Amino acid sequence: MDNLTIARLLEETASLLEIDAADPFRIRSYHRAAEAIQQQTTQLETLVHDPKALLAIPGIGKGMATNVVDLVTTGTMPIRAELLAKYSPTLLELLNLPGMGPKTVALVWSALGVTDIDSLEAAAKVGHLDDLPRLGKKFTDKLLKGIQDYRSNSSRFRIDLAAEYAAKISALIHAFPGIDQVTPAGSLRRGRDTVGDLDLLVTGPACEPAIVAAAVEHVATLPLIHKLLAKGQNKVAFTLENNLQVDVRLLPRASYGAALQYFTGSKMHSVALRQRALKQGLTLSEYALARLDDNSIVAAKSEEDIYNALGLDYIPPELRENSGEIEAAESHSLPHLITLKDIRGDLHMHTDATDGRDTIRQMAQAALDRGLHYIAITDHSKALAMTNGLDDRRALAHIQRIREVDAEFQQQHDGKFRILPGIEVDILADGSLDLDDSTLAQMDIVIASVHSHFNQPLQEMTDRVLRAIENPHVRILGHPTGRLVLKREPFAINLDTVLRRAAQLGVAVEHNAHPARADLNDLNLRLAKQLGCKIVVNTDAHSTEDLDIMRFGITQLRRAWLTPQDLLNHHPTAKSLLTHLRPKP
Repeated sequence: MDNLTIARLLEETASLLEIDAADPFRIRSYHRAAEAIQQQTTQLETLVHDPKALLAIPGIGKGMATNVVDLVTTGTMPIRAELLAKYSPTLLELLNLPGMGPKTVALVWSALGVTDIDSLEAAAKVGHLDDLPRLGKKFTDKLLKGIQDYRSNSSRFRIDLAAEYAAKISALIHAFPGIDQVTPAGSLRRGRDTVGDLDLLVTGPACEPAIVAAAVEHVATLPLIHKLLAKGQNKVAFTLENNLQVDVRLLPRASYGAALQYFTGSKMHSVALRQRALKQGLTLSEYALARLDDNSIVAAKSEEDIYNALGLDYIPPELRENSGEIEAAESHSLPHLITLKDIRGDLHMHTDATDGRDTIRQMAQAALDRGLHYIAITDHSKALAMTNGLDDRRALAHIQRIREVDAEFQQQHDGKFRILPGIEVDILADGSLDLDDSTLAQMDIVIASVHSHFNQPLQEMTDRVLRAIENPHVRILGHPTGRLVLKREPFAINLDTVLRRAAQLGVAVEHNAHPARADLNDLNLRLAKQLGCKIVVNTDAHSTEDLDIMRFGITQLRRAWLTPQDLLNHHPTAKSLLTHLRPKP
């Protein structure tokens, strides 16, 4: 029972309580506990016999500590068991569908006896949802599309979740003596924003043929395994509780490079590479690059050796999609891809003034600790009432607070760290912005974003966004397609037209590094560069810990072939950055 599982079970219990119309304070206590547990580095299962240690965790009181002990020792807890007896466990899956919050789930359960996605879909198709309060035909149409999207995506997982499980499984494998390294391969290593399964390559003395059996047995009995699918001489396949499939291969050191290249893919990249090898009288497999005539090994130990032996520069995993990388490697024209250390600032984050968790000062210190030179505080504007968005009066007061903290940090750090006042202003349905121009004029960074009316027709949405970026105060277009990975498709928009106009106006377009958005995606980013757009990468952080998700954004930028010079927040100082943004009116 690892921390991730405990947190998930508490979150599910909170949802069940909300479906049951329980006390809001009680519901919030479960959400707070789940969030606190996710951030713990110590596994709670090691603390169940130390009540003081559990109670020392913020958000864990006596009652919640008892729940944690119950979960670790029995796999459930009384309140969860009681609610699952009343409501089918499949009811929780409905929460993954668009518009299906706990109150709506409770409504369809009580009114129509809906308990799962199949019964919900059947009720929607015959019109039973149309007459229910707060729903209607428009809601039903959106829901049916959401069910279709959910089913098509249900076998894939966001990159951050896949990376988290890869790290957990790798740590468990490392517990076996003689394991040197565990390396993720496949789509996770290539940085795809979603992953279908995990490929983990394991090397070390324990993986040598003579002693590999004990290592295989260790992997086959890992505590995270939900269902063991296969156990062979050097491979173990299993699924986790969430149905994510994991394939672990134990390899001798001598063939590590060949196996890593082979299992990283992509399929088309590997096909093109094998064809190149054949033309040179070679054969490329998961074991080695070898000569066809006598099967003698040319290269196997490292990927670099394999690419070099084929007359190519080393190709970073993020580029291996058979989209011109082999030709570039042959002509020595691969780009110098951006890295995390190239990013000097983050221009999109939220504080406790709206829906963030931490203060201006805490966000600034966390950014400074991570080596950044500047940030922009960009809390929500008033249209997003659910986030406690700022109206003009509160926004102006917030600017003043930001400037005061900025002055403190400049004094403490000799002017080498800046906190820029900004706002994430809502693009309303007609393309206008929901704060006065006089307020926006006081901001250094104005990000304009769509947060509502996602179903507008293509031309209407395109015109809406175009009108917004025409406003001279807008300097960045936030998450331009509105997609939520595996949850919401991009809204209809002529992105080519919007990007062209943004380039003409000097409005920067954002790559939102949060794995839930990854918007713009890698293909959109390549288009943005081709059209001459200014590009920024931001975390959209809502807590200090969220600043660490910048690494996922960098991965997508690398997939788009972007270099440090392609990113505005590569500039080393806030002053330099501001001179390269759209000039203020």
